Amino acid sequence: MADDLTLDLVELRHLQSIAKRPRIVSLISSEIRNLEKLSKEAASTTISQTPSPIATPKVVSTPSLIYTTLGSFSWDQDNEKVKIYVSLEGVEQEKIETEFKPTSLDIKFHDVQGKNYRCAIPKLNKQVVPEKCKVVVKPTRVIITLFKASKGNWLDLHLKEDKLKPNPNKEKDPMAGIMDLMKNMYEEGDDEMKRTIAKAWTDARSGKAADPLKGYR
Repeated sequence: MADDLTLDLVELRHLQSIAKRPRIVSLISSEIRNLEKLSKEAASTTISQTPSPIATPKVVSTPSLIYTTLGSFSWDQDNEKVKIYVSLEGVEQEKIETEFKPTSLDIKFHDVQGKNYRCAIPKLNKQVVPEKCKVVVKPTRVIITLFKASKGNWLDLHLKEDKLKPNPNKEKDPMAGIMDLMKNMYEEGDDEMKRTIAKAWTDARSGKAADPLKGYR
């Protein structure tokens, strides 16, 4: 459209230069003014529609925080709650990040005299009520209060798994103990006992003897 207006203006100005009669000159001049106005409006519209360059946001990488683990603390309890006492000065209440779960806790203390500290227990001895648990800051220490899910005494804060607990799925061989006993008797016995045990062992394997220790009862 802008190109057509430009060509029209060129032609009208040429006609204006050769026109003689005042009325014709006036009409041509009026039309030239109208076209000039339209030409300016078209130019401004084109400029406004030109997309402005979009500024690319600058990504600032935040370094991961480094925490000093607080592994030493004291605790006591009553029938309903457990209190953990952490010796730490300079803690600000609004700079504490807490994560309470039914069987764990993770407390982070940020910007404590230029350092970050962390107190975490991944497996509590028993369950707590997360929404009731809280952290209170004192001048020289922090008190973490855990509300027990069920009243009672805790023997420890940490869950201690019984690694020596027998596997109920493992089948016990009733002959294993007898065979071990025969082996020990063979290794510690004299020649006569070794011959007797060897014969009993052979008979047991061949099915001739139901009880390999029958002769020693």
